[in-house]
Amino acid sequence: MTSGLGALADRPHVAPALALIGRPGSRHAIPTPAAVLDLDAFEANVARMAERARVAGLALRPHAKSHKCSWIARRQIEAGAAGVCCAKLAEAETLAGAGIEAILVTSPVAGEGPARRAAALAARLADFRMVLDHPDGAAELGAAAQSPVQVLIDVDVGLGRTGVSGPGQALAVARAVADQPNLRLIGLQGYGGHWQHMPGAGARAMAVAEGMARLSAVRASLEEAGFEIAVVTGGGTGTFATDAALGVLTEVQPGSYAFMDREYREALGDDPDGAFAQSLSVAATVISANHPKWVTVDAGLKALATDGPLPYPLTPKFAGCDFRFFGDEHGLLMRPDGPVTRGERVELAPGHIDPTMDRYDILHLVRGDVLEAVVPLEARGASQ
Repeated sequence: MTSGLGALADRPHVAPALALIGRPGSRHAIPTPAAVLDLDAFEANVARMAERARVAGLALRPHAKSHKCSWIARRQIEAGAAGVCCAKLAEAETLAGAGIEAILVTSPVAGEGPARRAAALAARLADFRMVLDHPDGAAELGAAAQSPVQVLIDVDVGLGRTGVSGPGQALAVARAVADQPNLRLIGLQGYGGHWQHMPGAGARAMAVAEGMARLSAVRASLEEAGFEIAVVTGGGTGTFATDAALGVLTEVQPGSYAFMDREYREALGDDPDGAFAQSLSVAATVISANHPKWVTVDAGLKALATDGPLPYPLTPKFAGCDFRFFGDEHGLLMRPDGPVTRGERVELAPGHIDPTMDRYDILHLVRGDVLEAVVPLEARGASQ
């Protein structure tokens, strides 16, 4: 499982973890701060989502922006996923280099350079797909493509970030795609990122239904104009139940379900969409216990994402103890009942999982107290 570490294995923070693999109790000796994946919880999460998709009759294409890791992508595909999504071309290029063959890039690109990179990926992968939302994007990709490229039209379902605004713009893009001999229009994408963390299943369902009505209107217009729409992709961890019930999508793109975080936990509560275990934690060490009200741990702004809610401790001894960022390298953790000493370990649930994972080069895979492997997060930082 350590294959792919390459030059990372020679870095000072990686070599000690590799030396611990398979040793009893070695989970508690992982150098901190560190991203730690509980394999039992992770495998249960992956199996659960695969089964939900199978029962719903939906293709599952997990979003790799959550993990940026070929080892995880392969586990998801082995469990039944059709492939993975990538937010950026650089993520797709990196995962393709690690052997992932089925990739959808979910963000449009602009310019001749990115178009050439996308065309090159399409030429080398068994199943590469790319979204477009403008006729100029079709022209750029078509000019670069020397072999067929599968494309989908991105539809704005209410987020306002990317996508065509309605049937008129969609038809313009579809016609521009048809003008390019090496482009193949296969479907639509409609992703409502703003729905994913809405508290309450009812509120999410109402918002999703409105967005899916917009997506359905675009599909109807294109099909009336003679375009075949075989794939309709979108959705996420927080909207799976509604996505499945509405029947608009043929494929879903959840990502965080494999790991979970505080943001999803608080938004989803007891909803079925939230019935996944917290499999990813950030391990930290108490480095100072001098203050009477709190202790200081070695996980701060550089170890945990700050754009969502605050992390919270998973270690039972520290349950209910509030965490606060204490600087770039440090976190403040309120004292529990009883003594705390330097060197004690605490594991924290991230507030927002995706940017937290992007802070780490490697992922520690543990089962119980044993560190089974270390794998690279190859596409971390791949933002181009």
